[in-house]
Amino acid sequence: MTGRGTKTIRVDTLARVEGEGSLYIKLVGDRVADVKLKIYEPPRLFEAFLRGRHFYEAADITARICGICPVAYQMSAVHAMERALGVRIDPAVRLLRRLFYCGEWIESHTLHVYMLHAPDFLGYPDVIAMAADHRAIVERALRLKKIGNRIVQVLGGREIHPISAAVGGFYKVPTKQQLSDLVPELEWALEASLETVRWTASLEFPNFEQDYEFVALRHPDEYPLNEGRLVSNRGLDIDSAEYEDHFVELHVKHSNALHSVVRGRGSYLVGPLARFNLNFDRLPEVARTVALGVGLRPPVKNLFRSIVVRAVELVFACAEALRAIHEYEPPAVPRAEVANRTGVGQAITEAPRGILYHRYALDEKGLIVAARIVPPTSQNLRQIEDDLREYAACLVAWPIEEATWKCEQAVRSYDPCISCATHSLKVVVEREETGVD
Repeated sequence: MTGRGTKTIRVDTLARVEGEGSLYIKLVGDRVADVKLKIYEPPRLFEAFLRGRHFYEAADITARICGICPVAYQMSAVHAMERALGVRIDPAVRLLRRLFYCGEWIESHTLHVYMLHAPDFLGYPDVIAMAADHRAIVERALRLKKIGNRIVQVLGGREIHPISAAVGGFYKVPTKQQLSDLVPELEWALEASLETVRWTASLEFPNFEQDYEFVALRHPDEYPLNEGRLVSNRGLDIDSAEYEDHFVELHVKHSNALHSVVRGRGSYLVGPLARFNLNFDRLPEVARTVALGVGLRPPVKNLFRSIVVRAVELVFACAEALRAIHEYEPPAVPRAEVANRTGVGQAITEAPRGILYHRYALDEKGLIVAARIVPPTSQNLRQIEDDLREYAACLVAWPIEEATWKCEQAVRSYDPCISCATHSLKVVVEREETGVD
């Protein structure tokens, strides 16, 4: 309590999110006076030190942006480079890239659903405490996550910051037997993911819905991973090359991460809810059936229910991985030969947390002269603050400890990756003339 009729919700270090941030909400009477999701993690300046490097290096460098979703950064960089250089890939390589992405979705969604978000719903401070009462559930999570990591290792050479992805394909591709060896565990994972949907759907959710602008990729034939046009429920339908015509990043004083908005409209939502609401008809039948079976159908506008949507996407990732393995035939060569040339390429892929935009400009030697990366979390930051402003207004009569817990849970519903979001800062230096030489 900071004064009569005034309360302050303050979280100096957000727990169970990737990266470093804090939360400040000021309540005056029944009004929310201020909301700040403060991102104080230092900027990491990836766009600056990509400049001057050869285009082949981008995949390995950008993979270091995130240890949870390195595949997304690699694939976005690779696709952008291939557009800049006019590269066409073998259909078998395309299939492997979807499998590669499925491995990341499995490990990332499992991490969030079971270890970062579920403790909020069950009343535990962390998954370690939760394991004491729910040992079987946590063991299921660990096995699921290990399967996702194993897929990334087989295709990428190692589980964290994989090294095999390349412009034009892969440096090394797996044999049919190496992928077939994954099938028994993936078949178990598919059943475990179905049980995950049923389990998450049984949790209790706050009654909180918002009228979001959902933004996600949409593909004519598939649930989106690394291809498609960018669409929204408010009429957006663009190619990745048009992204910067419709979206702009803004610097706010309380954050080392930029806030992205739709030009002329404001905040928007990327991630599982956006994909689910815009692509429900593209989910495989097994995922649609289990979603409908637990009463989950578009549009889903309650962010707290995103834990169930992530579980549905876990079903998709397991089913899609099995499909890719069954259809796989090794390509004639692991990657296409790529020549140096000037060009500009843009690409958007769907990281577990939402759309990830990359743009690169190359010179005649194939060196990067300009780079831009817009991570999913920076695209959600403005919407998170908008949600907190509305949600905190519902909590003004609550004890401050409970209200603080609920607001933290709201932030974790987005599964923010703060380290990804602090990739750059725009620095403006103002010099005032003093009249003195």
